[in-house]
Amino acid sequence: MKNFIITLTLVISACFQSFAQPSPEAKIGTVSGKVIDKTLNQPIPYASVVVKSKTDGANLTGGITNDDGTFELKNIEEGTHLFTVQFIGYETFSKEITISRQNRKIALGTITLSENAIELEGVNVVGERTTIEQKIDRKVINVGKDLTTAGATASDIMNNIPSVNVDQQTGNISLRGNENVRVMVDGKLSNVPIAQLLKQIPSSSIKSIELITNPSAKYNPEGMSGIINIILHKNANIGFNGNASVGLTYDENAKFNSTVDMNYRNGKFNVYGNVGTNIGKNNNHGNIIREVENSEQLFQFKNNDKSYLYKVGVDFFLNDKNTVSFFTNQNIYDGKANGNTGLVYYNDLSRNFAQRAYSKSGNRSEQYNFDYKHDFSKEGHNIELEVDYNTFNSDSDFDFKYSGNTNLINYSDYVGSERDQLTANLDYINPLSENSKLELGLELRQFDSDIDYSSTGLSYDPDIEDFGPTPDRNFKYDMDIYSAYATFGQNFEKWGYQLGARVETVNVDAITTEQEEAGPDSVETFKDDYVQIYPSGFLTYTPTEKNQYQLSISRRVDRPGLNQVNPFREWSTPQISSLGNSELVPQFTNSIETNYTRRLKSGSITAGVFYRIIEDEINRAVYIDRVDTERIILTFDNFDRTTAYGIEISSNYRPTSWWNFNTSFDLFSQTQKSLTELSTSPDEEITEDEIIEDEIEVDNTQWNFRMNNNFKVTKKLTLSLFGMYRSSAKGIQFERKPMYFVNTGARYSFAEGKGTVSLNYNDIFNTMRFAFDGDNPYPQEGSFHWESQSVYLGLSYRFGSGKNRALKRKNRDDNTKESGGGIL
Repeated sequence: MKNFIITLTLVISACFQSFAQPSPEAKIGTVSGKVIDKTLNQPIPYASVVVKSKTDGANLTGGITNDDGTFELKNIEEGTHLFTVQFIGYETFSKEITISRQNRKIALGTITLSENAIELEGVNVVGERTTIEQKIDRKVINVGKDLTTAGATASDIMNNIPSVNVDQQTGNISLRGNENVRVMVDGKLSNVPIAQLLKQIPSSSIKSIELITNPSAKYNPEGMSGIINIILHKNANIGFNGNASVGLTYDENAKFNSTVDMNYRNGKFNVYGNVGTNIGKNNNHGNIIREVENSEQLFQFKNNDKSYLYKVGVDFFLNDKNTVSFFTNQNIYDGKANGNTGLVYYNDLSRNFAQRAYSKSGNRSEQYNFDYKHDFSKEGHNIELEVDYNTFNSDSDFDFKYSGNTNLINYSDYVGSERDQLTANLDYINPLSENSKLELGLELRQFDSDIDYSSTGLSYDPDIEDFGPTPDRNFKYDMDIYSAYATFGQNFEKWGYQLGARVETVNVDAITTEQEEAGPDSVETFKDDYVQIYPSGFLTYTPTEKNQYQLSISRRVDRPGLNQVNPFREWSTPQISSLGNSELVPQFTNSIETNYTRRLKSGSITAGVFYRIIEDEINRAVYIDRVDTERIILTFDNFDRTTAYGIEISSNYRPTSWWNFNTSFDLFSQTQKSLTELSTSPDEEITEDEIIEDEIEVDNTQWNFRMNNNFKVTKKLTLSLFGMYRSSAKGIQFERKPMYFVNTGARYSFAEGKGTVSLNYNDIFNTMRFAFDGDNPYPQEGSFHWESQSVYLGLSYRFGSGKNRALKRKNRDDNTKESGGGIL
């Protein structure tokens, strides 16, 4: 009886407790706040915020912070839980919270995160492995030590980045198979040609690479494929800090690169500077065969290049609300080259021909940047003024010697270029509430260029008098752009959106003057004035902390690059000449893109699809030279509307504690149109009546696959294995054959992680080449080879102490591109 009474008492007590306790299913709570960097006092977007069960640690709800660092989690169960904030490189924040009917809404206010002292100690903070993040408007590749081992410079590691390809001969960079892409460094561009600039940036100095494939209205709208932004490690630490690196790459020739980064911060001043050099020789060779005439062009080129990059800057922190900054970039390049081109007619050796070319070129770029930022009392409310002035001066001398069985012709030409660019922009940001933000901006860009061309000639053939390839010319190309933009965004529980528009008025003046010996000079002018509106929109949906969806639309423009409008010779061989078209008009692109991100326990996977409609497409036009019908002229023209689409999948994953890998697959397709001239004559001699025009339409679908493996042997020794396959691709003139290569490397750290030695063996099977065949305007096939099978040895060492603390400046693009994805 006693046991029965005790049991009954416990049951009744339990029943009363069950009625007294709130139901665990009652989801009535809300938690909100804002996450910022403790030292920089800047918002931390995309940090993971989670509410966990205090008993078993199970996730009850979660999400990520917005662009301004704010968050709000709803529908939280009653009870006592654990709230955590996590972000890569920062200490985890944890706090116990209690949800009740009397305490439904918990406002945590501003949460400050401190950097992980172990992970971030020193100047160059480089993770062990490369990771990929999909943010609201960009894909971010956080460059790890496994990727920096891949090569000495930014140019070497770009081919390891998803959706990015670098032409190993020209240095042209493409994104999603298109070279109409903008390239920035720390949100800014210089007048340095992109191929030269990428070779000056050491891979060890790169913190991350951003692929902004559908930029918002805040960004300048140039570049159909979007923007590639290279983020460098910041040197704004307390006291004196620095990093030094040196590298040697060797195949047929030796190539050296080195860099030194230093900074000193004390009180209100931060002074920093760096010096980078890249010196090396390169050999290239190839051939082109024309089957109809049984001829072959043989090429042999040797280059000797030297480039130097200097940067000095200062940040002056007037007070907590006002900051003034200034920096200057100085770039110097000196190059020498000689090439031999032989043209062999196997059916008629008397027609054999040879060209020897010697060139000497140099350029200097100067950039001066001023920035003033004022922060208002409200968090995230600021106004910023930036003025950037750029100059670029270059000159190149070419000496040509043509020799055959009947004559010897020598001639020289000179091309001098001066380019000036002034950019001024004013940006205003106002977070109207915890969930909404307004951004406004004005911008002025003035671009002036002046190119001089002159030539002299001398013939040793009695049948040729006063030989001169082309008359002296001058080409002026000026463009003024005035623009304004506005964006507005809001974030809700799981949804977020941003709408914006940019309006631009553009004035273009081009003047070509041809100097004549007798009579007035010949003058050609071209003007183009237009106003355009570039809208953009973004929509995000985050149902859980592990899943995120994005949808974006935008309109962009590709204004003709300077090489595309320059009517002077870009390059020449005995059978091909390339030059620009000064009457090109811009091409416009309407783009829609969707992405999905899935966070896994040991990695993540992202997938995306895009579709583009291209108006007035700029593409190659191929003509038969009327002076010599065996030669062809490559130029540019505008064509009708075309379309492009593609898919991308990338992932990073760690299967075990000693193995991690990154892999990516991308496929894109585009319809290209071009104009070409064809010969209807079966004979080698062609008359004007036997030449017809034909507009060609080519459907090109190509894909790429990359995989980078990282194997941890010991705490200090890591091995890497990278492979890439690029499928065949159809172009206007030819079809490129598949390309593939495999690299392997090792990395060893010493001096408590301050020093790193890297050894890499590139293209271990010696498979890289550029091979092609085509039918327009003549049936031909060929291949080109370069020094791809090389050994790289690099040494990097950081000195000083302190944690990374750098002024966060705005991240924008602000320059005019060259053709082929370059910059001016």
